[in-house]
Amino acid sequence: MIFRTRKMISAKDLNSNGTLFGGRVLEWIDEEAFIFASCQINSSKMVTKCISKIEFISTARIGDIVEIGIETIKFGKTSISLSCIVRNKITMNIITEVSELVFVKVDAEGRPVPHGITSMLKQVI
Repeated sequence: MIFRTRKMISAKDLNSNGTLFGGRVLEWIDEEAFIFASCQINSSKMVTKCISKIEFISTARIGDIVEIGIETIKFGKTSISLSCIVRNKITMNIITEVSELVFVKVDAEGRPVPHGITSMLKQVI
């Protein structure tokens, strides 16, 4: 897995315990996965269909660097499935792993449409 995105934890990213807020991590995951998926199918007309179980394993604190890695699992007719790892760059501890995020290409009315990609060779961003 290639880690392409890094975020520095600041005060706005913390929960009431002074550690990284899980909701912020989910926001970052969804945004990064959307960007990655859009680059894979060359379209920004996509929606998040589902995100598999998320379990937080460790955390980060203010000043830590978090990095996000995403890779393609498979292409469906209208969908693309990805996996994601978020880790603390300072400690190298995994914060969370998402085994599957599914994005679907949609038309102007929000209906699924084929994206035309059939190969897993296109790992670009």
